[in-house]
Amino acid sequence: MLVDQILEAKGRAVATVAPDATVAEAVAELATHNVGALVVSSDGRSVEGILSERDVVRGLSEGAEVLQRRVRDLMATDVSTCTGRSGVEELMTTMTTGRFRHLPVVADGELCGIISIGDVVKARIDELATEAQQLVGYIRDGR
Repeated sequence: MLVDQILEAKGRAVATVAPDATVAEAVAELATHNVGALVVSSDGRSVEGILSERDVVRGLSEGAEVLQRRVRDLMATDVSTCTGRSGVEELMTTMTTGRFRHLPVVADGELCGIISIGDVVKARIDELATEAQQLVGYIRDGR
């Protein structure tokens, strides 16, 4: 299964936050959108970084005053991305190796979606269920 197929089912909306927003504002956006990460973007099209719940928790280990700092102070800037033509197995490898749970999707250098580890797991389960149904049909019809 390809990223484009996953995005067809789940949608292409991406929650973003500006790099100069406060961490408190970003936390509010995470809660509003019920997501685990925000793509950091000044214009909603470029990927300047990513801010995850994990980044916020690490920042909070320094104290609650981190909530008044800027997103740019906590965001990850070395962001892996994928394209609509990326496959589920490639995503699993990238996410496992990089130890992250969200991959922005880009096309022609612009943000066009986001894939989470949950999306990848669901896609893989769907693939396996389809394969199992095909095998059962083959066995049933072959006898």
